[in-house]
Amino acid sequence: MTIINPDIVDHFIQLSGPLFEDVQQSGIFQDSKTFVDSTPKTDPQKILERYQELKTRSSFNLKAFVYEHFKVPGENESDTLPTGGSMEEHIDQLWNYLSHSPFDQHTDFNTLIPLPYPYVVSAGRFQEIYYWDSYFIAEGLASAGRLEMVQNIARNFCWLIKKIGHVPNSNRYYSISRSQPPVLSLIIDIIAREQGIESINKFIQSLEQEYNFWMQGSNSLTNDKAYRRVVNIDGHLLNRYWDDRPLPREECWKEDIELVANLDFTQSREHYRDLRAAAESGWDFSSRWFQDGKRMSSIHTTDILPVDLNTLLHFQETKLSTWATGTQSEQYAEAAKQRKNIFNLFFWNNSKGYYFDFDWRKHKQTETWSLAGVYPLFTGLASQRQAELVADHLEDKFLKNGGLVTSLQKTGQHWDDPYGWAPLQWIAVRGLQRYGYNELARKIILRWFDLNKSVYHRTGKMMEKYNVCDLNLKAGGGEYPYQDGFGWTNGVIVALGDLLHAKNK
Repeated sequence: MTIINPDIVDHFIQLSGPLFEDVQQSGIFQDSKTFVDSTPKTDPQKILERYQELKTRSSFNLKAFVYEHFKVPGENESDTLPTGGSMEEHIDQLWNYLSHSPFDQHTDFNTLIPLPYPYVVSAGRFQEIYYWDSYFIAEGLASAGRLEMVQNIARNFCWLIKKIGHVPNSNRYYSISRSQPPVLSLIIDIIAREQGIESINKFIQSLEQEYNFWMQGSNSLTNDKAYRRVVNIDGHLLNRYWDDRPLPREECWKEDIELVANLDFTQSREHYRDLRAAAESGWDFSSRWFQDGKRMSSIHTTDILPVDLNTLLHFQETKLSTWATGTQSEQYAEAAKQRKNIFNLFFWNNSKGYYFDFDWRKHKQTETWSLAGVYPLFTGLASQRQAELVADHLEDKFLKNGGLVTSLQKTGQHWDDPYGWAPLQWIAVRGLQRYGYNELARKIILRWFDLNKSVYHRTGKMMEKYNVCDLNLKAGGGEYPYQDGFGWTNGVIVALGDLLHAKNK
């Protein structure tokens, strides 16, 4: 199978070229993702020729032209989200609504990468799979007894690894130059947990290929140098987020160009890469990536060694050391040992009693308190004493009336105060339970449940994120309007409900 090159975006008129740039710069759509997800109704080259012919006429209407020649998301669609019933009943109805059939919605001109197995999307503007969302969706599917769909998620990701070389950010051609937090090992672990270790043998080769993607270049990397997603710092190998295309994100073209308006060519390319790397992190955007902790203009994602990413890669190394065979098993075990041995050196702050990201260029930890610091509890990397200190900070600093707040910085970004996200509630709860902090975990679950139910009863919707500080608000903030649906929120609520039910037995 030929590996797809990220430059394939240049073959789509809704991702590259004069029409694309004019539409994205015009602002005719409130959401810049709308046009890149549109599908040409006829031969794209003929549409482009027609555009060149008409665009200089005084009577030309760009928006009308787009609607005439493209199928635009949401256009003439009467399909609506299920409504009514309790929150739990609503979520149960949503599973089928959010499920897509193999090769669903595919045409030759669509930016959607067709998948061979059924899959679950997040909803709203996100009518495709997203890599790290899918782990939290899978936990909910497993709790709901929908194990075949969990298998399908893993099968699709393994297929994408073979086709692209890694699991992309989403199954859209414009996002294949980046991945997202590597959670395939977590998804495979669910399958092993529910169906036995023999059920996962078919996934191991793809998981190893994904690991090689994250570690590419590590064998020849010299001290204090970086290559793609690997950094050699003081002779130690750690990882960062990255994207190979130093260009505006196709789905945020206008916004990204405006952000670099005052920068020179070299600076703008670095800025674009940092924006894209933040998109790979899933935390797009957060004070974690800002040098001043406040403004997007100071973004420097590729300078950061993220505590959550390195925790997940340690988990992957550990699992591969038991799932792989022979000398490969030994190599993964050694890689896991080396990462664990240096983990505290770079990420643990003894005086503050918490885990922080590390700026490898400045050779010091960042000062952003965020829920990324609970990942070592989630996978078991923390000592009991470290878990105790993290738990204290969670209760003292992060716990709000609606659950855990994402960071302690107020920036207006999605992944900062006052917002709470389902995946991070799950990571924190499971991490606390692993170390015996069951009462705090239960408190987080109950507050998160109450907030989700309150918003559902007021709106009839499950949200992408929530304001955990002001419980009278629905959500809001960040790059785009709040979404409803919503894949990982549903998955986490179902999985947390399963934990509560088990506790109450």
